[in-house]
Amino acid sequence: MTATHQVKLKPGDTIGILGGGQLGRMLAMAAARLGLRCRMFSPDPDSPAFDVVLNATCAEYADVEALELFAADVDVITYEFENVPAAAAMILAARRPVLPNRKILETTQDRLAEKDFVRQIDIGTADYADVCSAASLRAAIARIGLPAVLKTRRFGYDGKGQAIIQQGDDTDRIWEELETRSAILEAFVPFEREISVIAARSAEGQVECFDVTENEHRDHILKTSRVPADIPDALAAQACGIAEKIATALNYVGVLAVELFVVKGDGGPKVLVNEIAPRVHNSGHWTLDGATISQFEQHIRAIAGWPLGKPVRHGPVIMTNLIGEEINGYERWLTVPGAAVHIYNKGTPRPGRKMGHITQVLPQTQNHTTQGR
Repeated sequence: MTATHQVKLKPGDTIGILGGGQLGRMLAMAAARLGLRCRMFSPDPDSPAFDVVLNATCAEYADVEALELFAADVDVITYEFENVPAAAAMILAARRPVLPNRKILETTQDRLAEKDFVRQIDIGTADYADVCSAASLRAAIARIGLPAVLKTRRFGYDGKGQAIIQQGDDTDRIWEELETRSAILEAFVPFEREISVIAARSAEGQVECFDVTENEHRDHILKTSRVPADIPDALAAQACGIAEKIATALNYVGVLAVELFVVKGDGGPKVLVNEIAPRVHNSGHWTLDGATISQFEQHIRAIAGWPLGKPVRHGPVIMTNLIGEEINGYERWLTVPGAAVHIYNKGTPRPGRKMGHITQVLPQTQNHTTQGR
């Protein structure tokens, strides 16, 4: 789908990271372990990633001069979130390799374009329709049915920018409250469970998938991830095959996450793709302590032009997000056997904000679905 820049870094070289949140923080820490330096670019002076690097640029993504100076100080550029402005990515890509390729952002930033891409490579999704007005929303509902989920095509995450529509709802009011002229209506999926696959792909085409993760959300925000997912081996293999097919079709370099629904099928359970995240992902945080290589190191290896690692899981794993005020209870986890505490240093807790996470590696004989409750 896109041309791939051939990059080969050596220890001491510098990676530029767009975004200064916890994902950027953990990417920089993984790079440091490999002897690589990182420089962050973020408009937020309180970015938690600034704490773990020597050099950072605090500027708006529209600041062309700041972008050019940033590019001059790094050898390759990546990002910790997918909503990098297209103009900023274009300016940077003219000066340094940007990985994953900025063209991939054009697909994954737009939910409709992403769904179209997935369908084009013969992978199943929920039924969907383009919506640009209250009238087109009514037409889409007539075709897809209710319940359904209306989502903005761009800039939505953790439940923001979406609404569930039920029979009897005032669709004109819902459309007005979404405050957009560009949306997608998706059929509601009666899923049995939600899973995700974290996959890494190198410029040479090597793909490595981590074990399939089972995810539980609270108020549209990921609360817990459990590995391995409680699904048949054949279904897990199918999910990993889908992630590999997507990464290959995109000519992707780096780590991506594919979120999927497990649904009932005539011949047994099957999977449908929900979303693609072109970056390291919250549901892969368990890899920091639960596997021989983390998703963050895998991403750094890929964009540095280094061989990918073969991840080996240490045992059953649970990752629990600390959301909002929950971070204030971090001390109780410090004495839990097998638990590792990760605090992002984001300042004052806010409702719905991910402030840290706990990873628990459990004994092989222990029932991991009962832990952390």
